[in-house]
Amino acid sequence: MADKSSLEMRKIDLLYRRDEIEERVLELGEQISRDYADTTPILIGALKGCFVFMADLARAITIPLEIEFISAASYRSGTQQDDTIAVGPSPMVSLKGRDVIFVEGVVDSGKTAEAIIQRLKINEPNSIEVATLLHKTESSSLSFPLKYVGFEVANLFVVGYGLDYSQLYRNLNFIGHVSEFDK
Repeated sequence: MADKSSLEMRKIDLLYRRDEIEERVLELGEQISRDYADTTPILIGALKGCFVFMADLARAITIPLEIEFISAASYRSGTQQDDTIAVGPSPMVSLKGRDVIFVEGVVDSGKTAEAIIQRLKINEPNSIEVATLLHKTESSSLSFPLKYVGFEVANLFVVGYGLDYSQLYRNLNFIGHVSEFDK
């Protein structure tokens, strides 16, 4: 692993400004509020990349909801996605008969989303939909549609707004990309 001070000096190119992200998250919150007006959905976020997006999305949703988290890792060794997805234990609450919105920071290949959704289906929810801030459509091979997408983005290595490189850059209030890590 590179030393932290050299990582801080990486050039990050702006993709989405804070105000663009805020506006899109509000739109997604309004859409979810309409779609689930007669229910109390449960948002289940994939840690750690979703935490900023999920916090803002939850505040943008105007209906009652519950929040849970699940852990998953597919980038344990830097910039290349691992073949195996490590998924943590299922949420502690019962999902049986519930409407679940699985929240991701970014859907890249879709392997992580598919692995987590398979794990959640074991708990017999009424429905599962996906909300993601970013969808890398070029690299995605999902077997299901994404209902709530903030932005479609090229196959770039993105950081900021909860997304990281070696645990750094999650705190940026914008989304950028580090071109030296592009695939």
